[in-house]
Amino acid sequence: MDKRFIYADNAATTAVSEEVLEAMLPYFREGYGNASSIYKLGRDAQRAVENAREKVAKALGAEPREIFFTSCGSEADNWAIKGTAELLEKKGKKHIITSVFEHHAVLHTTEYLEKHGFDITYIPVSDKGLIDPEEIRKAIRDDTALVSIMYANNEIGTIQPISEIASICNEKGVLFHTDAVQAVGHVDIDVHKQGIDMLSLSGHKIHAQKGIGVLYIRKGIVLPNLIHGGGQERGKRAGTENVPAIVGLGTAIEVATRNISEKNAVIIPRRNKLIDNILKLPYTRLNGDRDKRLPGNVNISFEGVEGESLLLMLDMNGICASSGSACTSGSLDPSHVLLSIGLKHEVAHGSLRLSIEDDITDDDVDYILEVIPKVVKHLRDMSPVWEKMMKGEKYE
Repeated sequence: MDKRFIYADNAATTAVSEEVLEAMLPYFREGYGNASSIYKLGRDAQRAVENAREKVAKALGAEPREIFFTSCGSEADNWAIKGTAELLEKKGKKHIITSVFEHHAVLHTTEYLEKHGFDITYIPVSDKGLIDPEEIRKAIRDDTALVSIMYANNEIGTIQPISEIASICNEKGVLFHTDAVQAVGHVDIDVHKQGIDMLSLSGHKIHAQKGIGVLYIRKGIVLPNLIHGGGQERGKRAGTENVPAIVGLGTAIEVATRNISEKNAVIIPRRNKLIDNILKLPYTRLNGDRDKRLPGNVNISFEGVEGESLLLMLDMNGICASSGSACTSGSLDPSHVLLSIGLKHEVAHGSLRLSIEDDITDDDVDYILEVIPKVVKHLRDMSPVWEKMMKGEKYE
């Protein structure tokens, strides 16, 4: 009998779908032309790029000329933040606002800018992982260049009040950027209606390949180049276009944003079943708001359990997941996201993230719920921390 395999880590990456792969394949072989070449093979490649650009624009409620292809979401974040900083520094605007639990693509970029003379305000989040838009309003100053707040958190899945934040920024005349890498395809997004000035996304979160992303830049905003060289992307982002990946992203976002509500109607009950049943275990807690979260996100902490061991034992049982612990990056520090919502270090280390999609069946959910209690019990039985807890002793 084949070993059971369940992939429940879609927030980390997704498999390239058959539909996306079929769209990409012709551009590896017969349609391999350079999109900057003027002969037919090149013109055909350029036409494919522009067709994908139109699909991305339609999915986001944008115009095609506002869509710029990048290598990934991290590049898009860097371009939006560094570009705005360079653009508005000349006008004396050297203040940027972000949140304490952004992805490191944002946090490391703002830390870089701090070292180069910028003042950064890090907005706190509630114990439910939500940002109060009024905190943004209070933080905005005359020299504020940019507000960058993620659409949905990559670890605990909380969805932020993006339209409200964008409205405040527009009212104050401050540019607003959102890292929507985790949100695209799971929530309805319309950048024009929501007042979003810049938005980052990544293809590998929506069943396109790794190494392709997008930065939406509202028309009228002219960011300096992050990458210099040729005249690709209307002279704004140099580098020969990755035509197969761009075509794949166009197909992926078209599929991902089709019938979002119908897909969520399948995913959310399964997510809730996971949450409700896992929380029946003693000394567990749900991380992030119960309702204002991505449809497939489950993030739960288990006291007396170490995250790396939890992941390894789940893997032995054929379940792919992630932990709130940063162990896989070589760091002994727990997740900055979990610390930002008030978790103690030892609790944050014992966290599990499951991120499911509509391909997870009810039978898969039942299997996960069968395995997790056994694994948690096994790890707690071996844990000196758990032993001290059960004796009522304080553990450090």
